[in-house]
Amino acid sequence: MAQLLSVNVGLPREIPWKGKTVRTAVWKDAVRGRSKVGKLNIEGDGQGDLQGHGGEHRAVLVYQIDSYRYWERELGRKDFVFGQFGENFTVDGLPDDEVCIGDRYRIGSALFEVTQPRVTCYRVGLRMDEPRMAALLVEHHRPGFYFRVLEVGDVAAGDEIVKVGDGPERMSVAEADALLYLTGHSRAQLERALRIPALPAGWRGSFQALLQQEPGQAKGNPGLTVVSPPPAWRGFRPMRVSRIDRESNSVFSLLLVAADGEPLAAALPGQFVVLRLLIQSGAPPVLRSYSLSDLPGSGHYRVTIKQEENGLAGTYLRTRIKPGSDLEVSAPRGSFTLRSGGEPVVLLSAGVGVTPVLAMLHALAAETPGLVAPRSTQSRGTSIPRGVACSATTIEVRPRLHLLQQAGASRPKRCRFRRSRAFGGSRVRRDRRSARRPILSVRPCGLLARAYRGLGGVGCGCG
Repeated sequence: MAQLLSVNVGLPREIPWKGKTVRTAVWKDAVRGRSKVGKLNIEGDGQGDLQGHGGEHRAVLVYQIDSYRYWERELGRKDFVFGQFGENFTVDGLPDDEVCIGDRYRIGSALFEVTQPRVTCYRVGLRMDEPRMAALLVEHHRPGFYFRVLEVGDVAAGDEIVKVGDGPERMSVAEADALLYLTGHSRAQLERALRIPALPAGWRGSFQALLQQEPGQAKGNPGLTVVSPPPAWRGFRPMRVSRIDRESNSVFSLLLVAADGEPLAAALPGQFVVLRLLIQSGAPPVLRSYSLSDLPGSGHYRVTIKQEENGLAGTYLRTRIKPGSDLEVSAPRGSFTLRSGGEPVVLLSAGVGVTPVLAMLHALAAETPGLVAPRSTQSRGTSIPRGVACSATTIEVRPRLHLLQQAGASRPKRCRFRRSRAFGGSRVRRDRRSARRPILSVRPCGLLARAYRGLGGVGCGCG
């Protein structure tokens, strides 16, 4: 018999993290007595980030006591308390490989429906004091899942969990999670998922994107973004590290060339590659995606990587890979790309998220005659933090921007750099006398990039 062991709630709070403040409600505390369950959450509960958490289809997060025991063994911990993983319901039973999307359960006087696996973010790592935790939950196939509330009511620890309905297609939480994040999905699986009414629109859109690919192209998690052009080769290709550049204390770049000396397929500005890393003998390979940060060409690829504290892949690449080392690399992919045309472009970026923007800026420079940024690296009242990302910090994304250069121009136009109240930071705009290219605005401390000339996709693909 499945049982509700604990009801956990918490309101958003401000948490210091890496020199900044994060608003999060991942800290949940067990409550005594009966709690009212509404359509959007439990009484006394809240979410700090309503874009990634909460809402009708993510009203109640469920995690299993069996997974508590599993992580105690894996992490060597004995300090877990109810709500440790940010869940609202800690339950005995309901394993991810048995519970199916669309299953319905009666708990207390409330009725619930399973909607989707949990999509983890870094905040669970804050709560666990384990930076790897978000990735570990995916890699070990123990995400937990969300309920939506079909009938409001009240619940309490000790309530029996009674299954009252089976979801159509009998797709388990673990299967749905693997379908999005792992390789080897079949069209039949994707079609099954799309026939489940309880599945939220975001997940349905991702599965639909996977389904629209040609047979054999559904690798990894391309369903997380808009479908991209077919990759130049399938699987992974051996490539050699020809150079390693240290960009800052935590950021480094790898220059990759073909191990067989053959030309590489030119990438689109903004695309990324996937590295398949054999970190431990006998263990499954680790896959990480990194944006290409250089001008697309056939001679080499450059990836720029931030080494996170305790990051598995970043630490391996920083400490064990040397010039001359071989890596398995996928073909460039991703639809977050700069498209041809003459409409205005706006690029915003920060942190290592600047990497796809660099490739776009290089491409803009190559195609834009007469547009040059001043060579001075000094700027009045503005600065870009040195640790932002890559060699861009010292050469490519200085406040005066050594970005858009046209070699051989007789009298190149110059970008003017000025303060911008609207962005609270710095703006580079093209001199009005220059012909054909749009305004380019660059804010040192935004996130990601948006090119309103047309960027396919909604993410940068950097890992």
